[in-house]
Amino acid sequence: MSAWTAKKAQARLAALADTEKATHALRFFKTGPGEYGEGDQFLGISIPQLRSVAKEAHGMSLPEIAVLIRSPWHEERMLALFVLTHAFSIGNDTERAEVFDFYVAHLPWVSNWDLVDASAHLIVGPWLEGRSRALLTNWAHSAVLWERRVAVVATLHFIRKGDFADILALAELLQDDPHDLMHKAVGWMLREVGKRDLACMESFLKKHAATMPRTMLRYAIEKLPEAARQDYLAARRLIRSR
Repeated sequence: MSAWTAKKAQARLAALADTEKATHALRFFKTGPGEYGEGDQFLGISIPQLRSVAKEAHGMSLPEIAVLIRSPWHEERMLALFVLTHAFSIGNDTERAEVFDFYVAHLPWVSNWDLVDASAHLIVGPWLEGRSRALLTNWAHSAVLWERRVAVVATLHFIRKGDFADILALAELLQDDPHDLMHKAVGWMLREVGKRDLACMESFLKKHAATMPRTMLRYAIEKLPEAARQDYLAARRLIRSR
């Protein structure tokens, strides 16, 4: 068990805070009124700095992690997730179950795209391997943007193992999602499918490219040759102009 407490971690992060970086982060993460990150607060600490602190804090207890993950400060929540994902990666079955349950219980604080992207495929994906994945569909139907994104990003674990069924089902389900951040997430995962099985991705795109959101399509085809990208975009424009 680590000697690190939430209070010690908070003191370390406070010492690393950078006002100028924090001001930039407020804009980058869209924290203004009505924006997706409304109300989020930043200390102005880089990801490499957070990872360095997380290495020292590995082994922190779940009650101490809970203090950090419930923090109004974005970087404290990210630090909590870095420590949590490491605990999951080295834990036995009982410990991994505890981490998974903790993560799900604290999803309201996994409340920005980078927090989701740093954790969902490292905790949710591995835990659901060999288990029912109905939870992904439930989250995909959620009114909460971040729960929908967790569902999609969690499938990266399966995609890396050559299992594409879940992301293809979610991609079809979420084509009408109203949020650009979901279009980006789905497109990203489709691109990951294409890296491993181009025919599989193109089979999906042949069916849906003309009608899926433009951002989703552009993210999916980002690594294709220019001529192929233009063909997909032209097909989409043709259908949309009718």
